[in-house]
Amino acid sequence: MAEKIERQRPKEQDRFERRTNFESVEENFTKEQALLEASRCLNCKNARCKQGCPVSIDIPAFIKEVKENNIEKAGEIIRNSSMLPSVCGRVCPQEKQCEGKCVLGIKGLPVAIGALERFVGDNTKASKVEIKPNGKKVAIVGSGCAGMSAAADLRNAGFEVSIFEALHEYGGVLRYGIPPFRLPRVVLDREIKALQDMGVKFYKNVIVGKSITIKQLKEEGYEAIFICSGAGLPKMMNIPGENLNGVYSANEFLTRVNLMHAQSPDTPTPLKIGKTTAVIGGGNVAMDAARTAVRVGYEKVYIFYRRTEKELPARLEEIRHAKEEGIDFQFLHAPIEIKGENGWVKSMKFEIMELGEPDESGRQKPVGTGKYVEVELDSVIVSLGTGPNPIIQRSAVNDNIDLDTDNKGYIIINDKGETSVRQIYAGGDVAPLGPSTAINAMGAGKRAAKTIIENLLG
Repeated sequence: MAEKIERQRPKEQDRFERRTNFESVEENFTKEQALLEASRCLNCKNARCKQGCPVSIDIPAFIKEVKENNIEKAGEIIRNSSMLPSVCGRVCPQEKQCEGKCVLGIKGLPVAIGALERFVGDNTKASKVEIKPNGKKVAIVGSGCAGMSAAADLRNAGFEVSIFEALHEYGGVLRYGIPPFRLPRVVLDREIKALQDMGVKFYKNVIVGKSITIKQLKEEGYEAIFICSGAGLPKMMNIPGENLNGVYSANEFLTRVNLMHAQSPDTPTPLKIGKTTAVIGGGNVAMDAARTAVRVGYEKVYIFYRRTEKELPARLEEIRHAKEEGIDFQFLHAPIEIKGENGWVKSMKFEIMELGEPDESGRQKPVGTGKYVEVELDSVIVSLGTGPNPIIQRSAVNDNIDLDTDNKGYIIINDKGETSVRQIYAGGDVAPLGPSTAINAMGAGKRAAKTIIENLLG
């Protein structure tokens, strides 16, 4: 039966219409679609999909409940492992995780686990749990996936939990990094409100390391501190012309649009929108930046990537959506120089590459051919990854707190999320133990919360 039913696909906005707005590209499954898709699941005894989930959601169990139209029960099963099903169902790289392990995917299309999770998350609410206070306080630095995930588990265990956010809105990278056409703000706001309703306290415009130090948090009675402040320091290309006006990091570009609405002429910090821009990179953030550039008014948007399409690290769905929206992919192009006029970007020079021997990542290494092209541009958006902002680490040094970091500035942790300092924990992009994804950050939050509970409550 599973083989006869085609994989269900959510309805999508018209590709031309969605270029003009920030509304969600995909609609949710209808109930009929959800029940049909759930019926494709083989309910494997040795569920490989569950093994592919960083927070070990019991995927066959929740899909079985959907199949039997027990949507509330399905929600309870998911939330035993994940407090953010509506978020993860939209932004996680399922094809590399749960769906990538699905048995049906060996000869056909895997079960649409992400779409089912999103459907369940959007149509259910977390059950109210009676919280018995234990008299202990925990501080969480950062309100992204890791922070919210840890906060839910800690609050359920009776802790007084306070989340400190450096920006003026909550959600971390889910708010400033992921555009609303991928993650509608009503969904994110709903997840934050659920935590507030549980009694989690949120404080914004607080930069731990500047507004308040780790030492001061300890003095205020916080018995454990979980640092999950993300990695917001952009990595640049280090080529001539990178200091010209019109060169942005993807982090800055997305933050200015998503958080500061810089595409609007009435904003205090407007973007100067030109006709043509180039995004350098091939990950999910590069796709988000390119698709956002289309929506804020650029007529022509390129993505330049130094390998081939086969090596693109972005989600397949993101790549498909970018192509449908008219973004021009240029492969085997390596940036060499940005040229300017009157202080602004005018063009960019690229070397044409070819693939050579595999590098340490196992992918074929791009090798220069000695051939060059120059492309006229109004701006350049650099999406080559990010590193940790050193504010907290420097503050710790100033307070004589011996917080160990590696040579890139990431906080060093063990497999329980513990740092070198007693009762200070870290996780997510500031202390990565795996790929930088929302679900991995959630896993880091749950891991740290479990350790805190064990260490403080026994």
